[in-house]
Amino acid sequence: MWAYDLAESLLSTDLPRRWAHSQGVASRARALATILGPDAELLESAAVLHDIGYSPRVADTGFHPLDGARFLRTENIDERVVRLVAHHSCALLEAEERGLRQELEAEFPLEEPHLVDALIYCDMTTTPDGAATTTPARIAEIVGRYGPDSVVGRFIRRAEPEIDAAARRVENRLGQVRATV
Repeated sequence: MWAYDLAESLLSTDLPRRWAHSQGVASRARALATILGPDAELLESAAVLHDIGYSPRVADTGFHPLDGARFLRTENIDERVVRLVAHHSCALLEAEERGLRQELEAEFPLEEPHLVDALIYCDMTTTPDGAATTTPARIAEIVGRYGPDSVVGRFIRRAEPEIDAAARRVENRLGQVRATV
């Protein structure tokens, strides 16, 4: 798939751990195909691309969702993928911490809520090394890595209720599908 090739070209050499995480997030996205239907490939593309804004070849503002989305737009990538990357994992709250919320909102409208939830779930249930985890463990890992008083530490704690709620919504949808099989 084209998205894997692009993400690999931007992350694998300079940021191999970020590449492992992105592959894990994409794997989680593939596992959601039963609840996503025709949007499954779209979500998988956004999942593998969600962190390309960390690439030294893409980074500009220092806010990876915005940088990644802007780069993808210049590459003429599907606008829905671009919007998912721009808003992944409660990015508006981090943008607010960085003074970039208005810029992010003006440039990139939100994508459909079920897809936003799905990408939050995939990202926040995947460790930095690409393994599955829980949302509380992932949030604790992020706070531990960045520090509780950092921009990221403050944002992720503010985002925690929405991250947990999104994960529950996705897990409920998965449970409903399993119950009908």
